[in-house]
Amino acid sequence: MGTALNYGVCHNTMSDNGSDKINVVNTLFLVLTPIASILGLWWHATAYGVTWVEPVLFVIWYFACGLSITVGYHRLFSHRSHEASWPLRLFYALFGAGAFENSALNWCADHRLHHRHTDTPEDPYSASRGFWWSHILWVMIDEGGERVHDLSQVKDLQQDPILRFQHRFYLVIAVGVGMFLPALIGGLIAGVPGAVGGFVWAGLARTVFTHHGTFLINSAAHIWGTQPYGDANSSKDSPILAFLTFGEGYHNFHHTFQSDYRNGHRWYHFDPSKWWIKAFSLIGLKQGLKSTPDWHIEDKRRQASFESAAIAAGTDETRDLTGIQERMKNARSNFKRQSRALDKLLVERHGARKERQAARRQELEDAIAKLSDDIAAIRTEFAQIMNDLTLGKPMMA
Repeated sequence: MGTALNYGVCHNTMSDNGSDKINVVNTLFLVLTPIASILGLWWHATAYGVTWVEPVLFVIWYFACGLSITVGYHRLFSHRSHEASWPLRLFYALFGAGAFENSALNWCADHRLHHRHTDTPEDPYSASRGFWWSHILWVMIDEGGERVHDLSQVKDLQQDPILRFQHRFYLVIAVGVGMFLPALIGGLIAGVPGAVGGFVWAGLARTVFTHHGTFLINSAAHIWGTQPYGDANSSKDSPILAFLTFGEGYHNFHHTFQSDYRNGHRWYHFDPSKWWIKAFSLIGLKQGLKSTPDWHIEDKRRQASFESAAIAAGTDETRDLTGIQERMKNARSNFKRQSRALDKLLVERHGARKERQAARRQELEDAIAKLSDDIAAIRTEFAQIMNDLTLGKPMMA
């Protein structure tokens, strides 16, 4: 996930690293908002006390701005994992700006570069440069003297008039929605104490929490966790991070299946962003939800497990893994072919049921049962391959 504040003003100071410059606006904002939040929360509590208004506004704005980033900026705009009606796109544009993470066009341009060049020098927030760089320093330092958002990465998004409008008036929208609106609502409910509380709680403090939720995915989700779907890049899965980031913590899954509207693909995975998307699809405000077939996910997980075990087995120089690698290759090929065929038959069965074709439906049921048995046999073969690999059995092709 990406963020770069760049409020349309660029005041830079030379850093010690040649042509790199400190982005003064971004740095001051990121440093001063936590300080202002702490002082503001203390002063407001001392001067007025805390009522139900302040925490309620905080929670509402935290969810509205946070989900506008994870669902809107990230899964919808950056990855086109689904489609959304204009009221929802407008909501994401307004409250996404209120998150103070830049316009959707700039955010998505950076994020698409991150996915295209993960862990390389072209990655804007590469975790290979360390936790603090990927967490926050990349926003504070403009390498080469200026921050350039490559909008050629988001030509498709530039066709959306809502996003063009947000990009043009980003700063006004950000301040209005992110700071003044919660203060206004707090004031209407509870007068001056509510207005101050809305500004401090749902404006300043909420911005800090939203920022570092996003930052943790850029940094921690590339450093700590597991890699059940492969180690082609540094992305990791972490249920703890998922809990803190509206479900974005299943990051290894996301980097493997970027266009999937889910990050937590299991029903029990904590992924409020997934639930939000699904809920609005049920009332027609979202459609075209893209999800990876279960068999494809299973295949990727199995491939990753095999490669990890093969690396461990390869430390034994007396073993030749050529045979077992060939067995695995053939088994995976058969599994994918049979799974695709099963998917096709399931679609046909659905059509036969709708058209009440009893004879055809029975034929399909028989074919589905046979394919299911074949796939079960392949899974048994996978288990045997892994057993032979880990126990050092003979590697027969």
